[in-house]
This record gives sequence, structure tokens and C-alpha cells, in this order.
Amino acid sequence: MIRPHRNHAGYWAFLLHRFSGLGLAVFLPAHFLVLGLAIEDASKLDSFLVWTEGLPVKAAEMGLVFLLAIHLLGGLRLLMIEFLPWRDWQKTLIVFAGGASVVIAFTFIVNAF
Repeated sequence: MIRPHRNHAGYWAFLLHRFSGLGLAVFLPAHFLVLGLAIEDASKLDSFLVWTEGLPVKAAEMGLVFLLAIHLLGGLRLLMIEFLPWRDWQKTLIVFAGGASVVIAFTFIVNAF
């Protein structure tokens, strides 16, 4: 049985915002590990940076940029909901946030190669 509130665009925007935040939280320890390599030993960092030139890592970077963009735009949408009066056009903001995030991620990956 589908509950009506779960078939609403706002609910799906909430889920995207929540899961993008969790994805970013999972990425953060790996980011700190690489920063530690930069501080600890330059040769380890150089070998890691060579590994990051691979296609799977570039695809993961595109996913990371998508998560950052969807989380940022979803957060801006939430701020608008909080501080502006509710209007029907706010549903359009949900679609805009998703579309803009995809465009940002693909722009990043095109420029990465």
C-alpha cells in the first residue's frame, strides 16, 4: 500500500537530501585519510594520486559532486521553505534542484577528462 505522503515530491526531495548527507558522511573519513597522507609522507600521497587517475575513481568523483550538489540545492530549498511562504512553485524547485545537480555532476566529469 502506497501512503499518499510518500508519493509526494517533497518526500522524495527529503529522501534525496538525507541520503546525500549520509553519502557525504561516508566519504569524509576517506578524505581525512588522504589529507593525513599529504601531511605524513609525500611519496605515499603521490602514489595515491596516480591511483586516482583511473576511470572508477573519476566516476566516483562524479557521484561525489552529484551528492554535494543535491545536498546543497536541497538545503537551499529547505531554507526557502523555512523562511518564505509556501507556494505551489516550490514543487518546481524540487525538480530544478535535481536537474541542476545532474547538470553540475556531468559538467564536472566532462571537464575532468
